[in-house]
Amino acid sequence: MREDGTGLLTIGELARATGLTVRTIRYWSDEGALPPVARSPGGYRLYDAASVARLELIRTLRELGLGLDDVRTVLAGERTVAEVAAAHVAALDAQISSLKVTRAVLSTVARRGSSVEETTLMNKLARLSAAERRRIMEEFVEEMFHGLDTADPEIRERMRRSAMDLPDDPTPEQVDAWVELAELLRDPDFRAQMRRAAEFNAADRGHESPAGASMWFARRLVQLVGQALERGVAPEAPEADGVLRNLLGDADRGAVLERVQASHNVRLARYRELLATLKGTPAPAHEKEFAWLIAALRARVPAP
Repeated sequence: MREDGTGLLTIGELARATGLTVRTIRYWSDEGALPPVARSPGGYRLYDAASVARLELIRTLRELGLGLDDVRTVLAGERTVAEVAAAHVAALDAQISSLKVTRAVLSTVARRGSSVEETTLMNKLARLSAAERRRIMEEFVEEMFHGLDTADPEIRERMRRSAMDLPDDPTPEQVDAWVELAELLRDPDFRAQMRRAAEFNAADRGHESPAGASMWFARRLVQLVGQALERGVAPEAPEADGVLRNLLGDADRGAVLERVQASHNVRLARYRELLATLKGTPAPAHEKEFAWLIAALRARVPAP
């Protein structure tokens, strides 16, 4: 304290007492967070012991990242430290989430060697809200099944439930998967492929068919072809004829090949892989069984 008997401190003395710079204390004082308790005859600002405690609180709140507006509301008693801290935590969570997306996008850009245009698009796609991502998927599913009243409702619902939202803490791989998936959904050729698969599904069913009935073929295929794979049966081998007979009966092989290829090809397999990456689930199973069936049919169906 000063030796003039007032017990008050100048800014310089306050700076030495707290370890803060004179410039910082003067700025906080000018902003109204640390008003002087008095003025010296020469007009210099003076502070008391309570000012020291107030200054320590200001420093603590500022080091925690609070703005001066929040600091002033606490000091004025308009809000408690706990209330301001809770609001600041929410703001930090949003900032951290944004920074993680930024980091993931930059990692993807670096890995891909993206152009300026691709980087801009990638950033926009990655920052879409959950509602916007859901809308993209809902519009895609609606286009895929529009007017196909006999399409299997279970398949339609599975498509709708496909989670399109990035996780709160996305990895670069998940951001990359979402961007690639969004680009795939924008591709007219891919949309046409998916529409054709839905049309085949609707054509193979009647209004009286129970929901999920079209899944029976897939389950039967996985069972029979899986057994053939375990035995080491090659798709072009004569033994594969028996597998196809048990699975397809007298059905036209060419028609079956066309339908299976519509729903199981490289691009649709990639689509399913991307969804699995986004949801953090294992990669889709049974692709090898469908690939075996396609190869076996191709070996027996004359090329058009």
